[in-house]
Amino acid sequence: MNSTSAHASGAHAPSAPLQHPPAPPAEAVAFFAARLAHQADVSDVHAALESGAPGFTLVDTRSPDAWRQGHIPGAVHLPRAEIAERAGELLAPGTVVITYCWGPGCDGATRAALAFAQLGYPVKEMIGGIEYWTREGLPVADGDGRVARRPVDPLTAPEQGIGCAC
Repeated sequence: MNSTSAHASGAHAPSAPLQHPPAPPAEAVAFFAARLAHQADVSDVHAALESGAPGFTLVDTRSPDAWRQGHIPGAVHLPRAEIAERAGELLAPGTVVITYCWGPGCDGATRAALAFAQLGYPVKEMIGGIEYWTREGLPVADGDGRVARRPVDPLTAPEQGIGCAC
């Protein structure tokens, strides 16, 4: 008997993940394609930055104190509250923007992406934020521009020599 079959004693309730059935494939395609159109992960952003021609500007939308504590090398600092007034002086019209903030528990990058979109910029949000960037052992610059890497968190990133092949 497979996991979707009824037990011999009678039917049973679907497991928690299936209490709401999966979307039909066409709806799933539209949903996941839309997510990829709006989001980028830290590994892909890092690889693009390392290429030297990423095709986007990475924007740190956190506070000045957070920026000084640590930010992604090459990112532009533009706190979310200043986007409407300063985006035009820092970014040419049509520049593709990728926003980031602290991490998955913060919607600052989402709010910033909305602000950029409202100004007409093509935009994506870097999922995971600086938290997952750091946890993957990627370079972080401090307020003086010194760049360092922290050890990889083995629960969130592959260890050396092991690729996740996402």
